[in-house]
Amino acid sequence: MLNVKQDNPLSHAMLRIVTATHHDPFEVLGRHSLGANSTATADTFVRVYLPGARTANLLVNEQQLPLNRIEGTDFFEWKGLAGLLPDHYLVQWHDRHNVKHTEYDPYSFAPQLGEVDMHLFAEGQHWNIYQHLGAHPRTVDGIEGVLFATWAPNAERISVVGDFNDWDGRQHPLRVRGGSGLWEVFIPGIKPGALYKFEIRNRATGAVFLKSDPYGQAFELRPQTGSIVEAPSRYEWQDGDWMNQRAHWDWQSSPLSVYEMHLGSWRRGWAGEFMNYRELAHQVVDYIKPLGFTHIEILPVSEHPLDDSWGYQTTGYYAPTSRFGTPDDFRYFVDYLHRHNIGIILDWVPAHFPKDAHALARFDGSALYEHEDPRLGEHRDWGTLIYNYGRNEVRNFLLANALFWLKEYHLDGLRVDAVASMLHLDYSREPGEWIPNIHGGNENLEAMTFLQKLNEVCHGQHPGALVIAEESTAWPQVTRPTWVGGLGFSMKWNMGWMHDSLDYMSKDPIHRQYHHNQLTFGMMYAFTENFMLPFSHDEVVHGKGSMINKMPGDDWQKFANLRLLYTYLFTYPGTKLLFMGSEFAQWSEWAQSRALDWNLFDYAPHQGMHALVKDLNHCYTSMPSLYQRNFRGDGFEWIDCHDSTQSIVSYIRKSDNDFSIVILNFTPVTRSNYRIGIPVAGAYHEVLNSDSSFYGGSNWGNSNPIYSQPVPWMNHQHSLEINLPPLGALILKLA
Repeated sequence: MLNVKQDNPLSHAMLRIVTATHHDPFEVLGRHSLGANSTATADTFVRVYLPGARTANLLVNEQQLPLNRIEGTDFFEWKGLAGLLPDHYLVQWHDRHNVKHTEYDPYSFAPQLGEVDMHLFAEGQHWNIYQHLGAHPRTVDGIEGVLFATWAPNAERISVVGDFNDWDGRQHPLRVRGGSGLWEVFIPGIKPGALYKFEIRNRATGAVFLKSDPYGQAFELRPQTGSIVEAPSRYEWQDGDWMNQRAHWDWQSSPLSVYEMHLGSWRRGWAGEFMNYRELAHQVVDYIKPLGFTHIEILPVSEHPLDDSWGYQTTGYYAPTSRFGTPDDFRYFVDYLHRHNIGIILDWVPAHFPKDAHALARFDGSALYEHEDPRLGEHRDWGTLIYNYGRNEVRNFLLANALFWLKEYHLDGLRVDAVASMLHLDYSREPGEWIPNIHGGNENLEAMTFLQKLNEVCHGQHPGALVIAEESTAWPQVTRPTWVGGLGFSMKWNMGWMHDSLDYMSKDPIHRQYHHNQLTFGMMYAFTENFMLPFSHDEVVHGKGSMINKMPGDDWQKFANLRLLYTYLFTYPGTKLLFMGSEFAQWSEWAQSRALDWNLFDYAPHQGMHALVKDLNHCYTSMPSLYQRNFRGDGFEWIDCHDSTQSIVSYIRKSDNDFSIVILNFTPVTRSNYRIGIPVAGAYHEVLNSDSSFYGGSNWGNSNPIYSQPVPWMNHQHSLEINLPPLGALILKLA
């Protein structure tokens, strides 16, 4: 029962409503018993707080029950018998412009967050928490509205503000749910599409600030930062066959060729504008399907305020960016690609988040999602903050988000960005700039536990979905099961192979003989992890030059070198990734602010490069010897790795029932009658010659078939004499 003082119109609790400092507005507002002050005509009172209202009434069965203003305030009260009021009553009021408003009293509704939901969230194990926190249209006791809820344990008061209340934080304060740090309010009458933010007052400092919703599922187009109430999706998925097949997919023995792309700069509209997800879907399929890639990987599409961050500085983890359309537009994008047998991997960023004042940084005025100590909580290189992986609610936020993309948007996998920075406390830090773990080491034990849990829940709940680590150090067992101490990732980017290969190819061919180990060393560790071979966006920005411009020599040699490198990529053990524009040898570095240089397709060398990538994809996906044992040592055998003088390597790729032979010549010198050992006698065919005139090469090669000779060579009883093209690669197969 409230202490209603007759000699003072406002109690202390009411003053806290006026000053917007109350943690539980339900203590003051809504329906309450008069208790000892009850009379025969009044045992209940209703109190509402309506800043700017001129008059107010309760509307019950079309009958108006006057709400009386407490003199000199914006509080209005009605006293009467409880039996006259339904559980939820309408409040009708006129504002200062004499505009009439009619709405159910938000403070007549019981709490909506369940005890089990709050308990699981506190434990960090509520995988569907995004269905409860944020803004969710729902019907309560037959009345439609929106439930707003958020986590902010160091807030003194939180309100929902938006166009529906003139962004006035006094009007819709939330209630705190005990010591959980969770706040909620159900506001009747708000519709999907409403714009909102949380206004938060910090308990310690009294500072008040506006924050977008961490669990918001739609946002305004940048530079605006408001959250948008998103209606439950009515999208009807049509990718059932794909999803069923994925659940039983043996990805370790299947081809995986990934086209990495940034949706904002792959193509643009006629006026340079962003394209809609739906339009992009059709154009991506029309381009990718003939080119032969099995999957695309998209740079982060979660909402972000700065185009120049490419999506890696995310502020809206639960929302596809509005740059390209609505959430259902993005669902169409995924669905359409699935219906054309193209998978989609999302670049996902749990390693850091930006300092933007409207987002997660010091969300409730404290270091809530991050660490307070910058030695733990800040990436100075990137100007971003680091998640506190040891906090249950933060860990839950990220784990549920990973599952959200896999479940709600049917994505086929996540590429986890910057894993090395998560695992190492001293990542890019000098001595004294980091804090050792409890054992005195530099391993981030909390991040390690988080990543293990990430892989367990993703693989457990979504069989066939991939979780791929961008991990650039020698951290052990990244792709080994968690039950043997590994991190549990599906695959890991092979950064060592990528750096060695690009460094080797950048050298003038006359000097390559002195760096032959860069071609051969990778096989020392090639099967210690499940490796993906990435020529990614990181290699074609920030002054690194495009792939074609990394190659030495004149234009002819540049193209020949790049064709050779791509053949090496597609025949080396591991799954494949190539960034957009690299498939047709774009000359310029990638720039997120403009589309790729599609005009280069007017020129034969670029057409030839595109044709080669198409044929390499066809070879890779149709020849089990090039993929079936990608992660197994018995799928690879050197024929000769010692011919450094001529800069030639040759090897065998094996499947359960087949094999193919690869020979790579890294000099511009043709080699006639070059002899290699072979495991089986017979007639061999050139399946692919990167020097073919069809690709823009000199057309130096071999006439099919090539017959073996009973000449022992290189530890084999039979051998072939072949012509090796300049800066060229051959793939041979037994006829």
